[in-house]
Amino acid sequence: VQLQASGGGLVQAGGSLRVSCAASGLTFSNYATGWFRQTPGKERNFVAAINRNGIHTLYAGSVKGRFTISRDNAKNTVYLQMNSLKPEDTAVYYCAARRVRYNSEIFTSEQEYNYWGQGTQVTVSS
Repeated sequence: VQLQASGGGLVQAGGSLRVSCAASGLTFSNYATGWFRQTPGKERNFVAAINRNGIHTLYAGSVKGRFTISRDNAKNTVYLQMNSLKPEDTAVYYCAARRVRYNSEIFTSEQEYNYWGQGTQVTVSS
């Protein structure tokens, strides 16, 4: 299983960015996925999660209303659309996946995921 995150970059505060995570080596529609972020010296924190069919989503309070997680199972890809970006959104963003049995399964804890991408840097300038 491989997860390849991409799309990070430098953006001004108030701007938008979309990061993507392409999965390979798995039947993507059998996996719940999530996004986490981490800044140097701090723990990795939950950002957003989506269930395997894309119907159910969850967000951290700090990004709710600004970020949107979505997925395209035909393309084996999960996206994180980030709008109204703030300098405090600066971090390395990681995608994660976990095989599930039921559509209802969705996870917010990093311990619940067993596959991780390599991360993509998002920098928001003030």
